[in-house]
Amino acid sequence: MATEEFPDSLADVLAGIQRMVRRRLRGGLTSPPLRGAQADLLRLVAARPGIRVSDAAKELYLAGNSVSTLVNQLSRAGYLVRETDPDDRRSALLLPTQAAEARLNDWAARRGELVRAQVERLTQEDRAALAAALPALRRLARNLHEEVEGA
Repeated sequence: MATEEFPDSLADVLAGIQRMVRRRLRGGLTSPPLRGAQADLLRLVAARPGIRVSDAAKELYLAGNSVSTLVNQLSRAGYLVRETDPDDRRSALLLPTQAAEARLNDWAARRGELVRAQVERLTQEDRAALAAALPALRRLARNLHEEVEGA
C-alpha cells in the first residue's frame, strides 16, 4: 500500500469496525437505540458523575445548547438526573441513573463478547499483529485528543 493511501485506509477501517460493532449490537437492544452523541454523553457522565453541563460540552466538543438538548432527551428516557450545583446554583450537575449504568454495562459486556469472538476467528499472526498495533493506535488517539485540546 502506498504511504499516501495509508492514513485514509486506516481511518476507513477503524470507522468501518466501529460502525459494524454498533450495527451488530443494536440488534439485541430491548430499548430504542441511542444516537452517537447521546451515547457519548451517557458514557462521559457515567465515567465522571457530577460533571457540569458546561464541562461535558467542552469535553465532547459540542455547543452548550446541544448538550442541554441531549441532557433533556436522556433525562426523559430515564438515563440522566440533573441536579443543581450547590457551589453555583446557575450550574447543573449530571448523574447517571441505575438504568443508564445497567444499559452501559450491558452494552460493554455484549461488545466485549462480540469482539472477542471475532478476534478468536483470526489467525494467531493476525491477533499478534493487532496486539502489536495497540500502542501505536493509543498514541494516535492521544495525539488527536491533544491536538483538539490545543486548538
